[in-house]
Amino acid sequence: MRAVTLESVPSAPAVTDVHTPRPEAGELLVKVAAASLNGIDIATAAGYTQAFMEHRFPLVLGQDFAGTVEALGEGVEGFAVGDAVFGVVLKPYLGAGSLAQYVTVPAGHGVARIPAGPKAGDAGALGVAGATALVSLDAVALAEGETLLISGASGGVGSLAVQLATARGVKVIATARPGVQTDFVTGLTGVEVHVVDFTGDLEGQVRAIVPEGVDAVLHLAGDGAQLAALLRPGGQIASTTGLTQDDVKGKDVTVHTIMANPDAQILTSLAEQVASGALRVPVTATYPLEQAAEALAAFSAGTPGKIAVSCS
Repeated sequence: MRAVTLESVPSAPAVTDVHTPRPEAGELLVKVAAASLNGIDIATAAGYTQAFMEHRFPLVLGQDFAGTVEALGEGVEGFAVGDAVFGVVLKPYLGAGSLAQYVTVPAGHGVARIPAGPKAGDAGALGVAGATALVSLDAVALAEGETLLISGASGGVGSLAVQLATARGVKVIATARPGVQTDFVTGLTGVEVHVVDFTGDLEGQVRAIVPEGVDAVLHLAGDGAQLAALLRPGGQIASTTGLTQDDVKGKDVTVHTIMANPDAQILTSLAEQVASGALRVPVTATYPLEQAAEALAAFSAGTPGKIAVSCS
């Protein structure tokens, strides 16, 4: 099969021929229709993840996937060949990823059926970003009318978090560059979203909207300590970039260090919201598998939203 691979790290990913995987006991073999790019793909190619997870070479990149079940491993129940599924590759090592024509995934975790409605390209870009956004919002658990600053709102996680938060009646302040990023963020939802320029006087802009400070922050990008300083006393910050309570010592704020858990319940909830039209997967560009290098370059350049990869 064709796949986006690394022969070593750090190195530039390339599209190469590798053996088609076979499902082990408890696994599904999925024929991948669509996948998408995430920050871990860039980090892995740069060699940043080698200290944290086992790497198996040739290493196939990719976490998100959508496609059809091609075969069942021994003992699998609840799925059948031909089922349309999506999710996130959850294995204790990196190397058997979804930026490929086929992928094997554990049947008991990180995979769910695609309900009627969502396209494969949307489902294949939903898992990682959607689960991260949902878990982050649930961690701060804001009430209707409370204020949330989303730092990194134009990215995949941020653009879904903007939609999920406004649907809960939360007042959102979003960071974005002026121009394309700002236009993208303001077009995500029919509810007003205040956009602030993170390259300017961020504190001045936020305090002009909420003088007492925001109730919570989603720290998806930027300086976590600087963002924590924009919270009201007793506020909360959910960080996907490793911020801990020790990093804000002396401040009356609570830090939630986020590790998304895209289980079947979370995935199904997200897909149902997409199917109903309540949530839009913000895919702004789609590349064929053979042009994965161009897709990765676009991701690194800060293209707003999600970048999908067509694998079929």
